[in-house]
Amino acid sequence: MSVVQSESALREEICRTGASLYQRGYTVGSAGNISARLEDGWLITPTDACLGFLDPAEIAKVSHDGQWLSGAKPSKTLTLHRAVYDHQPSVQGVVHTHATFLVNLTLTGVWKDTDILPPITPYYVMKVGHIPLIKYQRPGDPVVAKQVQALANSVRGVLLERLGPVVWERSVSKAAYVLEEMEETAKLWHLSGRQEQPLTNEAIAELNHVFHANW
Repeated sequence: MSVVQSESALREEICRTGASLYQRGYTVGSAGNISARLEDGWLITPTDACLGFLDPAEIAKVSHDGQWLSGAKPSKTLTLHRAVYDHQPSVQGVVHTHATFLVNLTLTGVWKDTDILPPITPYYVMKVGHIPLIKYQRPGDPVVAKQVQALANSVRGVLLERLGPVVWERSVSKAAYVLEEMEETAKLWHLSGRQEQPLTNEAIAELNHVFHANW
């Protein structure tokens, strides 16, 4: 049975996760946003806020119907986050950054539109899984929310062309872990000259069997 975190604890987790991502270069400037599910709505980082210097009291609180209740003005990607929460009840946290190697991947060419990276490490198979590419639309465009909505039940995240990853999981921290694994795998593939071959079908089948991976 999952433990329901208090609103204050979720505010602290958002700030702690944002600072960690910022300090390690997974996000820069005022790019990116983080949200968490509440029983009576959502928390989401303010628009144009730097994830490295978030104030728990300034995290926006939004009702289930999208009404801004308190805190600073919510991120313009609120519609995208809501599309995930409304169609995947198990999701408790969503993280979006403009991670360098993943954005670069969309500029130089993903492996496949349905799988942005080849499964070159066991942890990418186990912790990330299939991640599709969403073609470019301006930040906050509701078209993207509709596309993500259709995918929310089948994958852990998507990669927005020229913008970066959006990842959802059972907590804010877990979503960040998936995002980090994605970014590091993109970095590895880049450093290998995009020459590293995927794990064999036999190796992936073993990961599916032993660790209940879903590839």
